Parts: sequence; structure tokens; C-alpha cells
Amino acid sequence: MPLPHDYEERVYAGVLGKIIGVYLGRPFEGWGYDAIMERLGEVNYYVHERLNAPLIVTDDDITGTFTFLRALPDHGNRPDLTAREVGETWLNTLIERQTILWWGGMGNSTEHTAYYRLKSGVPAPQSGSIALNGATVAEQIGAQIFIDGWAMVAPGDPERAVYLAGEATRVSHDGEAVYGAQVLAAMEAQAFVENDLNRLLDTAAALIPRDSTIYRLIADLREWRAADSDWRQTRERIVARYGYDKFGGNCHIVPNHALILLGLLWCDDDFQRALMITNTSGWDTDCNSGNVGCLMGIKNGLAGLETGPDWRGPVADRIFLPTADGGRCITDAVQQTRFVCGIGRALANAPVHPHPHGARYAFEFPGSVQGFQIEDSPESKGAATLDNVALDTAAGTRALAVRYRSLATGRAARAGTRTFILPEDLKMGGYSLIASPTLYPGQTVTGRVSADASNPQPVTVCLYQRVYGENDRLEVRRSASTRLDASMSATLEWRPTEPSGPIAEVGVEVTSPVRTDGAVLLESLTWSDTPEVTLAEPPTKGEMWKRAWVRGCDNADMWGQNLRLMQDAGNGIGLLSQGDMNWRDYTVSATVTPRLMTLGGVAACVQGLRRWVGLLLTDDGRVKLMKAADGLHTLAEAALEWRLDEAYDLSLTTRGGRYTARVNGAVVLEAEDTDAPLVTGGVGLLVEAGRLDSGPVVVTPALP
Repeated sequence: MPLPHDYEERVYAGVLGKIIGVYLGRPFEGWGYDAIMERLGEVNYYVHERLNAPLIVTDDDITGTFTFLRALPDHGNRPDLTAREVGETWLNTLIERQTILWWGGMGNSTEHTAYYRLKSGVPAPQSGSIALNGATVAEQIGAQIFIDGWAMVAPGDPERAVYLAGEATRVSHDGEAVYGAQVLAAMEAQAFVENDLNRLLDTAAALIPRDSTIYRLIADLREWRAADSDWRQTRERIVARYGYDKFGGNCHIVPNHALILLGLLWCDDDFQRALMITNTSGWDTDCNSGNVGCLMGIKNGLAGLETGPDWRGPVADRIFLPTADGGRCITDAVQQTRFVCGIGRALANAPVHPHPHGARYAFEFPGSVQGFQIEDSPESKGAATLDNVALDTAAGTRALAVRYRSLATGRAARAGTRTFILPEDLKMGGYSLIASPTLYPGQTVTGRVSADASNPQPVTVCLYQRVYGENDRLEVRRSASTRLDASMSATLEWRPTEPSGPIAEVGVEVTSPVRTDGAVLLESLTWSDTPEVTLAEPPTKGEMWKRAWVRGCDNADMWGQNLRLMQDAGNGIGLLSQGDMNWRDYTVSATVTPRLMTLGGVAACVQGLRRWVGLLLTDDGRVKLMKAADGLHTLAEAALEWRLDEAYDLSLTTRGGRYTARVNGAVVLEAEDTDAPLVTGGVGLLVEAGRLDSGPVVVTPALP
């Protein structure tokens, strides 16, 4: 089936609808209708400030949606993906009791229960089955909240969406939970090519069992919609027949699925009204609102998001995805759209759709800002606004306009986007914000800028970074500057190498010695794939450098130039990692001291807890090159006498699936992996059943 001509833009609208819905409903999640009406009234817009809550938060609905979808590229983007393979992605990306799931306890939280089944060796779909976990546990809402991605990779193909949704949801759920998720997946997939809601419901209902509760619920909701004069009447019918008191557990799918359909059936095809009805009705508001927002976004496109208030401005495309892949946490709606569409195109055997400039930030969709905001220090706050504008160039069609006003000495317009955790992010509460920086010293940052033709005065433009300095205070560092007259363009390049704390923000700065108004257009911003960096305590006091490490081990200590990781016996291989999925062709090295362990060493091409290539010392007197990817695989090994409490210089070089291992400077192993090799990813330290000490971890580009 050919992809829709506007596939990418429809997916972007769906991603936006999803995150808008979640951010809207999150501050009052779990409230009932009466409490909402008493304290908030009808929920027509964001209420986070009224409840003293942040807008942009970590949330399982968002993180699970865009993380579990990784099962497809991790397994070759095969259309016959299995539940077992999705379960492997769970184990690779989840950090126990820290990320994505509600860790509410075995038998209490459905996903927590399924995770422990998987961890103990029970594969999916048995891990989520009614036979093993009981109907009450298996039929909660989680299957539905993670479902949207499986639909967006199957545009116009509801049967494929239903198959993928079924495999994915049966990792943790069964029965009615699966049917409800499949209904939404079918509707969202078909919404790429069909606008009529009733036809979408017809399509979806035909793909689930006719004797299911979800099927009967759909019929009831449609009948009530025809008979009632107001959505509140239908809501009362839902409470009477499908309310929480009729279904066990903490958050059953059936009542919440009913509220999703309530919002859709009564919204008169209006995005704001759909979210208002769904959220005002209560119960699991962020989950229900996220699903409704995604479907409405796909169905009506970007234009459908613009008929009411400004939903997009406060959100600014921002997304957090905390998982064991720390470099993917700080992201945005455009980057996740590219991720989803890349999978959808692979499944459809369609050519890759390159984004403008091949850049990380290219603003290719109308209204997109990719997390860019005006930096809020005293010299910059209020000095500019941002606007996505059309720009007809050979490399792209849109740009981010930095519209400055009253620039003068002491007043700068700085527009930047997060590359790591900012101080205000630590106050959000809820799910842990686990992240590695996306930008490091030694990477070349490239920005393409141009001056508006109507600018009355030349301005000076440079790139800037905000980095964590002394006592974790954010400090501004700048590249060399360029003068831009009206209509001029320039390419800015910068490769800062001085050591610092984590880089928290990157962007463009505009200054002028005389008062002036105007605009500078940021056409693109990107940086090279692999850094040249030493990962250790920076030469400034502070703690944020420690947060750059993803702790996928039982314990880790960091002080000075020393790293220590510990893993209890029986808990598998512990990993302390950092970096980005885009790193490739580099050498990672560290001086390690095994204290007590069955194996330990350094890792390259880290793509989660269970996807990496490791240079490992093992307690049977061997040194091994091993690949972790759906199990452990030995690529090469040799005898090596090593002792506890002695230091060893380990070095592992990766070049496109070829690996070279050195111990104390001597090449000990070489291997080439031709079976789905891991060629990109971060770096780390590994240990099993004991403790490994390490000095700084050094990353350098591999020589040709």
C-alpha cells in the first residue's frame, strides 16, 4: 500500500496531539468528574499553572509509546514482529523501578508484573497473559496508552496496525485490554486515509471479537450518541454501565476506553472539544487525552490543531524519553516524527524521506520549533520571539525566525534548545528524568543562518552553549561571531574542546551595538556524530556531571576521576553508560580494576541494557569480545591471565561492525560481525556479580 503523500506531516500532527493531550491531562490524573467540575470546571486549556505543576513532564504514556516501538528497528523492521521480540525491547530499555512504568508492585501494577515475568525468564506473550496473571491484572489500561506508534507506522493499513498492536500489548496485557488497544490502533491507522469517524469505528469494530466487552461498548456508545442531547447524559450512562465500580483493579481499560469514545463521538470533529470532553469526564485523564489527541491529530492534520487556542506554543515540541538509552531522552516532536516515519517507510518498502540538510534541527514542518525557546537570562529575556517561517532555498523550505526587538549593548537575543537536563527540569517530580547529553566537547556544531531582507541594521551572530560550570551554575560560551547584513547568509562552525560540565543548551545569539529590530533565520543546526571527550569529573565543582551517566546497575559511585559500579550476583550484567545512538567509528578506553566479578570491562555501541559490544575480562581466565543483542554472543576470545585488584588498560575500537580490542596497549582480539552488527551507540562500563573500578572513560574518533 503506498504511503499517503502527507505521511510525515500527519505523523507530526499525531505526535503533537499525543503530547498535547498528555500534558493537558497529567496535572489532574485520576480525578473524577465531580472533583474536576468543582475545582477546574470544563477543561478547555492547560491548567498546570492553576495546580502549581509543570507543563512538560516525564510520563509513561509518552515514553512507552516512542520507546517500545524500537522493537521494530531493533529486529530489522520486520512486519511479522513478535511479542517475544517486543518483550526483549522492554528488557533492553527499562531500568528497573526507575523508568517508563508505574512500579506499583507485583500483582498491583500490570506492567510491573509483566516486567518481573520477563526478567524471570517468562517470555511474551505469556508474560502478560490472563492465564498467568489473572483477568483483573491483565485488563488494565496500559495496553491502550502505549498504542499510537504501532498505528503511525501502518498508515492506511488497519490490519497491520491491529497485528502489531496485538503483539506489542500482549507483552503485558490480555483480553479486553488488547481489544481496546487494537480498536484505537485500527482507527488511527485508517485515519491517514479516512476522515469520517463512524467509518473509522466500523473498520475497528470489525477487527475485534464480536462477543467482547469492547465491541458491545462501542455499540452502546454509538446508540447513546444518537439518543442523547448532551455529552453529559452519555457520560452518566457510561458511569452506570461501565464505571470503575464495575471493573476491578486500579485503572481498567473498559471505563477509560468508553471516555475516549465519548470525546470522539461528541466533539463535532473539533480538537479542543474532543480534549475538553475527555478530560472533564475524569479518570485516567492523561492517558485518555493522549490517545484522543493523537487520533484527532492524524485525522485532521496540523490544521486541526489550530482551530482553537494555541496548544503548540507552550509545548514547543518538547519531549522527555527517559530510558536506558540516555542519549534519546532530550528530544522533540520532530525527531520522534522522523523516527516513526523511518520505521513506517521501511515497513512499506518506501524510500527514506531525508529531512532538510540532514540536520538534527531543520524546522521542516509548519509551526515546528524543536524545543527552541528564548533563553531567559536577564540580558536575553523578552528580547525576541520565535516563529517558523517559509524559506525557499535549495536545502529546505522552512526556518526558525528569531525576531528581535530593541537590541542594543547589553541586550542579546538568544534562542536555544536543551541538550541536557536544565535546573528547572529537576523540579518536575513523577518519573525519573534520566538523560545523557546529546552534545559533547569535541563535536563540531554547524549552524546555517541568514538575515531577513528588511533588517535596517547589520547584526552580529554566533553560536552559543550553556554549560554547567562552577558549583553547577550555567555559564554561556560562544563561538566566533559573524556580521550579517540584510539578506546575507552564513554557515557557522564551532568545535569547542575545553573540558566543562555537561552542555545543557545550544543555540544562536544575535547582538548589535546600536538599537535595532529585525529577524535572523536559523535554517538548520546540527553537529558531528562522534565526540572527542574524557568522561569524568570536570575541573569545576558540581554534581550534574554524575547525572549524565545512566545507571543500569545495582549501585554506582563517582568521585574525582574514579568510577565504581557494582552488580549483585543473580542480577545479570550491570551497565553504567553514557552517550548517543548516533556515535559511530570510535575508540573507547579506560583503566579498570576488577575487585570481585565474574566478568567486567568496557562497552561500545551501547543501545540499551542488553544491546552493546563489550571487551570483557572473564573469571575463567579469558578475554572476550561479546555482543549483547537478544542474548549474549561471543565474537572472539583468547586466554589472558588477569588478577583481581590489578589495573588493566582496556581499549575497544568499533568501525562499522569491525572491532579491535587492546589490553595494556597490545591488540588481543579482532572480529567482524556480519550478523546484524551493532555499529552505533554510546559507551559504558560492564560488570557481573561484583565490583569494577575505573578511571576516566575516554572516547576518540577511530582512525581510518
